[in-house]
Amino acid sequence: MGTPLTILVVEDDEAISESVAYHLGRAGYRVLTAADGVQGMRLFTTQRPDLVILDLMLPQLDGWRFTEQLRAQDAHVPVIVCSARNSEYDRVHGLELGADDYVVKPFSMKELVARVSAHLRRLEVHRRPEGRGAIETDGLVIDPEQVQAFTDGRPVGLTPREFEVLYALARAGGKPVQRNRLYREVWGYEMLPGDRSVDVFVRKVRQKLAKAIPDRTYLQTHYGVGYRFETVSGPAEDDLN
Repeated sequence: MGTPLTILVVEDDEAISESVAYHLGRAGYRVLTAADGVQGMRLFTTQRPDLVILDLMLPQLDGWRFTEQLRAQDAHVPVIVCSARNSEYDRVHGLELGADDYVVKPFSMKELVARVSAHLRRLEVHRRPEGRGAIETDGLVIDPEQVQAFTDGRPVGLTPREFEVLYALARAGGKPVQRNRLYREVWGYEMLPGDRSVDVFVRKVRQKLAKAIPDRTYLQTHYGVGYRFETVSGPAEDDLN
């Protein structure tokens, strides 16, 4: 057997932390726990876990600042926020700062473990890109081997999750992709009602592409359905007004 993947759980509620650690341990993962943000950041820096589960309302260093500091060190490690804060603002803000997923408390441990497994499977896809060819179109190269998009040889600066959103849409060949289908393909499980992850990540990809290639857009809104990949001259749209 290989070395088990490591999950860092940053949660100040002892009962929740112990329960999450128990269920992840039963699923075969090595689990580290921290009861505050400072301790969590110390463990992240020294242990470099494969995935982070993060509460927002933490002592000393809250989850928002924790995410910002983590992303300054590592753009790739998956971060799942588990929080009792369930407003649309909190969900969108957490994703905008760099979280990959947002789970509202109380949550099913079975669902959380399934989400952890799905995120880690995506990492394995990035490590083994066989069968996924690069897509080149209108000044943009979308390369799964490097998990990055390029223009004139320069990287756009996408995170792995942002890359997967772009690649999934580009691979559809101009056909509109429904939000729930895109979520299922990129995140690996069903989208829950009210989840804005797809919209947030499409907007983040648009912003980075617009900075790299300001005279055209690539991700278009297909109203009432989802999004499609099509090159159009002009500024990007915004779906989170």
